[in-house]
Amino acid sequence: MAGLTGKDAVLSDYAEKLETPQGRSLTQDALLRLSRNKAAMVSIFVLIAIIAIAFIGPFFVPWGVGEVDWAAFRQPPDFEAGHYLGTDQNGRDLLARLLQGTQMSIIVATVATVVSVVVGVLYGAIAGYFGGRVDSIMMRFVDVMYALPTILFVIILVVIFGRSPVLLFVGIGLLEWLTMARIVRGQTLSLKEREFIEAAKAGGAGPFTIILRHIVPNLTGPVVIYATLTIPEIILTESFLSFIGLGVQEPLTSLGTLISNGAGVAEVMPWLLISPAIVLVSMLLCLTYIGDGLRDALDPKDR
Repeated sequence: MAGLTGKDAVLSDYAEKLETPQGRSLTQDALLRLSRNKAAMVSIFVLIAIIAIAFIGPFFVPWGVGEVDWAAFRQPPDFEAGHYLGTDQNGRDLLARLLQGTQMSIIVATVATVVSVVVGVLYGAIAGYFGGRVDSIMMRFVDVMYALPTILFVIILVVIFGRSPVLLFVGIGLLEWLTMARIVRGQTLSLKEREFIEAAKAGGAGPFTIILRHIVPNLTGPVVIYATLTIPEIILTESFLSFIGLGVQEPLTSLGTLISNGAGVAEVMPWLLISPAIVLVSMLLCLTYIGDGLRDALDPKDR
């Protein structure tokens, strides 16, 4: 703007401000909007810190997960003995078990979310694209699955296949894909009428090529938002199942298992309940704020 003065300089500055947003891609614009959401950004940093501590922390904890301190049964937090969060009824270090429980809850949520996203996106995209009788049959199956209680489904899996963490991951994921399928189906019904889909058909592209290369990539926004909001729901589901004894079993542990154990002795050993409850609530709050931030950042109506 060298050589510009007065009104010309003001107009030039205003023009540059108008051109800058138009020069950004949709992804850059969404990231910028997300970075301006203070609650979401703080939540991202806190969640990253929790995940890092959960997976790196065990290398610095002086006690192993299953190691018993015969001189410290039911001991409150004691820094001198190296039990920073105390011990449980069996003399095991609570911090070591809390780190393992947080790891397990994060792994369950991640794997189950991936399963639900993959199944839900493909199922909903196929139903929405083909429409008609195919859509009707596929969505009636979704309605039937909605009517199946989660606990009953898990009990059936446990009875048939036994108790396994992998089974828990897949089982929860196969229950959480239903809403994703409905969301994707609705978006696909709208997308398949767009001009670029008609151009792909005219170019000789097959149905599944169109679904995978043209429809699914355009569903990134809703899928990312819903996946982020699904993670806390999966963590709660896993915690509830572990709380009632249908989830992660010893010698493994999860936040739900720790809360269940702590709830039974909360009056005499409150530290066994407080620590895992704080971690669980913190993770759920962070994920909720992140999901809200992504929804606001990716919502085209707010651009």
